[in-house]
Amino acid sequence: MFNDKKILITGGTGSFGKKFVQIVLDNYKPEKLIIFSRDELKQFEMEQRWSSKKYPIQYMLGDVRDKERLIQAFQGIDYVVHAAALKQVPAAEHNPSEYIKTNVIGAINIIDAAKNNKVKKVVALSTDKACNPINLYGATKLCSDKLFVSANLYRDKDTTQFAVVRYGNVLGSRGSVIPFFKERAQTGVLPITDPRMTRFWITLDQAVYFVIKTMELSKGGEIFVPRIPSMKIVDLATAIGENCRHEIVGIRPGEKLHEVLIGEDDARNTVEFNECYIIQPNQEARDEFVKKDENACGKLCAEGTSYTSNNNVDWMTVDDLKRLIDTIADDYSIEKSRWSMEDVPQ
Repeated sequence: MFNDKKILITGGTGSFGKKFVQIVLDNYKPEKLIIFSRDELKQFEMEQRWSSKKYPIQYMLGDVRDKERLIQAFQGIDYVVHAAALKQVPAAEHNPSEYIKTNVIGAINIIDAAKNNKVKKVVALSTDKACNPINLYGATKLCSDKLFVSANLYRDKDTTQFAVVRYGNVLGSRGSVIPFFKERAQTGVLPITDPRMTRFWITLDQAVYFVIKTMELSKGGEIFVPRIPSMKIVDLATAIGENCRHEIVGIRPGEKLHEVLIGEDDARNTVEFNECYIIQPNQEARDEFVKKDENACGKLCAEGTSYTSNNNVDWMTVDDLKRLIDTIADDYSIEKSRWSMEDVPQ
C-alpha cells in the first residue's frame, strides 16, 4: 500500500514516529516519507540516522496548530498518520488551554488540510484515556476521536477517509514509567501509586504494525482497538527492581485505577474479532458492517461488555515483563510480532 506513495506523519520525531519510519523503510518503498514536527533538534537527531540524502525522507518544521502550514505540507500526500499530541496527564491539568489548542484545534486543522488536499486516508492515534475520560488529556483525545469519526459524514467516495486507532500504554515510549522505575530502582525504593493498579501494554513495533494494518483496512469512521495484554503495576516494579521496597504514594490527580479501551456504551456499536475490536460510529453502521461479509469471524459484543485492564483475559507475568523490558533496551530494536487481522473483512 505504501509503495510509490507519499506518507506524512505528524509528531514524527516521537517514539512512535521513529519506529514508524524504521518499519516503513524496512518493508516498503515509499516515494516520500515526510516527518512533520515542531522540534528542530529532534529532526536534526533523526537526520543523523536517516539522512534525507540517503533515504526518501523529508523533514518539515511545523505545528498542527497552524492550519496554513498543514495545508502546505499535505500537498500531494496520499496517507497521513496523525501522532502529534500533548499527552502528559499532570501537565494537562495545569495547562488546559494548551492541550485544547494542540489536541482539539490541531485535529480540526488536520481534517481540513486533508480534505483540502484530497488525502486518501488519515489514521489518528488515540489513547485508552479517551474512553470514559476523567482527566483533561483524555477529554481532549475523546474530542479529537469524535472529530475524526464525524469527518466521514460529509464526504463522498473520492474524498478523505478518516479512522482512529486507540490503544494502551506503549512499552518503552517517551514518558513511559519504565525509565523512571529503572532510575529509582538504584535507590532501592520504587514508588507505587496503588498496589491494585492495572494497565494495558503494547510494544512500539506492535503499535506501528497495527496502525499500518488499520490504514489498509479502514473504510472511514472506525475506531480500531487491538486486543492487548494487561499487567499489574506491582509486577512491573518487581520485574525492574526485584529486591526493591515498594512505597505507596497514592493515585495522582486525573489518574485511573484501571484503564478502559471500550466502555459499555461503546460496546453497543462494536464488532469483536480475534485480534481487535472495531467500534463503529452508530448501530446502523455496525449492522451494515456485519452484513457486508456474513462469512467474517467478527461478532457483535454482548450486552454489558467492556474492555478494561482489570477484566482482561490476557495477562503479562513478571517473567513476561522482564523479557519485554530487555527488548526495548535499544530504541530501534524490532520484534517480529504483528497483527495479521486475517479475520477482519477486507
